[in-house]
Amino acid sequence: MLTEILARHPSLAMHAHDGLLFDGVPLTPIARTHGTPCWVTAAATLRGRYAALADALAPTGAHIHYAVKANDHLAILAILARLGAGADVVSLGELARARRAGIPPDRIVFSGVGKSADEHIAALTENIAQINVESAEELEQLAAIATALNRPARIAFRLNPDVDAGTHHHISTGRQGDKFGIPAADIPALYARAAAHEFLTPIGLALHIGSQITSPAPYRAAFARAASLVRALRAEGHSVTALDCGGGLGIAYADETPLSLPAYAATLQRAFTGLDLALIVEPGRYLVGPAGLLLARVMLRKHATPRPFLVLDAAMTDLARPALYGAHHAILPLAPRHLHAPLSPVDVVGPVCESTDVLARARALPALEPGDFVAILDTGAYGAVMSSTYNARPLAPQILIDQQRAHLIRPRQAQEQLWQAEIVPPCLAHLP
Repeated sequence: MLTEILARHPSLAMHAHDGLLFDGVPLTPIARTHGTPCWVTAAATLRGRYAALADALAPTGAHIHYAVKANDHLAILAILARLGAGADVVSLGELARARRAGIPPDRIVFSGVGKSADEHIAALTENIAQINVESAEELEQLAAIATALNRPARIAFRLNPDVDAGTHHHISTGRQGDKFGIPAADIPALYARAAAHEFLTPIGLALHIGSQITSPAPYRAAFARAASLVRALRAEGHSVTALDCGGGLGIAYADETPLSLPAYAATLQRAFTGLDLALIVEPGRYLVGPAGLLLARVMLRKHATPRPFLVLDAAMTDLARPALYGAHHAILPLAPRHLHAPLSPVDVVGPVCESTDVLARARALPALEPGDFVAILDTGAYGAVMSSTYNARPLAPQILIDQQRAHLIRPRQAQEQLWQAEIVPPCLAHLP
C-alpha cells in the first residue's frame, strides 16, 4: 500500500538510510531543523509540471495564467513568472502579489464574482490584460469607474455554461444556481452595451466550471457552449478575440486517474479550431498540488473503538481541505523502517478542539509512535494559503527545495505575533 503511494509520486523516493526524499532532498532533517508542522515545496517538481502543461498546450496556442489563489507565496509566483506564466487573480492582494513577483500587467486577468471599487480601480490603473465581468451590476460599476478615471477597460464576460463539472459540489462553479458567471442568454445584450460605451472594450468571453476535474467530458460541453456563443456574438457584428477557458485540471490525490494533458489539449483544439481566438487557461492545483507536502509529527497514539486515533501536531488549521471537503491526502512515514511494516487502520486527527479536525479516517498505516514523522502529500495547492491561527496556533513555516537545498521562505510565526496588531483600550490598561 505505501509502496504504491510512493510509486505514484515520482518526486518522492525512500532511501535506506536517509528516509523519505523529496526531489532528492531528505525530509527528516527539515522536520528536525524547522520543527513540525512544516510546509515543503519542491521547485523542480513545479517547473516540471509547468513544462509538461506548456508542451501539451503548445499546439493550441493557449497561454498559462496561474491561479494565484492555489498558492500565493511570492517564491512560488517568482518561479512561475520566470517560466513565463501569467496570473489569474481574484483580489486586490493577489494582484499586488503577482506584480510584486514580477508578473507583468499584460499577463494578468482579474476574475471574481464580487470586485470592490478599489479592485476595479487598481486593475485599471495597472492596465492589466482583462477584467472578467460576472454580472450586469458589475458592468455598471466598472463603466462608472472607467469613465471617472478616463481609462479604457478591457473586459471579458464570464459565461455560466450550466455544466456540471462532476466534482465536489463545493468546488463546482459553472452550474445554474452557482454564484459565478452570466447565463448565455444574457450576454449578447451586455456585450452590445459594453461595445457602445466609450471606456469599455469587450474582447471576449471567460468561463470556469469547477476544480479537480478528471474527465475531459465537462470541458467538451462547456467549450462547445462558449464556441457557440462566440459565433452568435460575431454574427451580431461584435469583435470577439479572446477566450479565457478557466482551469480546474484535476490531480490524483488517491486512486483517481488524473486528467490527461493530451486529452485536455485536444478538447481545447477541437472546440475552438477555426475561431482565431487568443486562448487562456488558468491552472492552479495541477501545477502546485503535487509540488508540496506537509510534514507532521505524531504526538500520541490514542487507543479507542472502533479504531485508534493517531494524533498529529498538524491540524485543520494547517490543512483545511479534509475538514472542508472530506478531501483525501495520502500519508507516508519518513522513516524507511515503516515502508514495508504491517499496516492497520487508524483515524488520523489533529489537536484542534473541533470534531472536524480529522485528516484521514480508517487510513492504513504502520504502527507509528510519538515522535515519528509523516508527510501529508499533495498539499501544495489550497494548503498553506488556507491556513488559520484558530486555537491561537501560529502559522507553520514554509520551505522551498531548490537545487538540492532547503531554503526557509517563511519562518514559523512567533506566538507574540498572534496578538501584535491587537489593541487593548485605555480602560483596560491595568492588564499586564
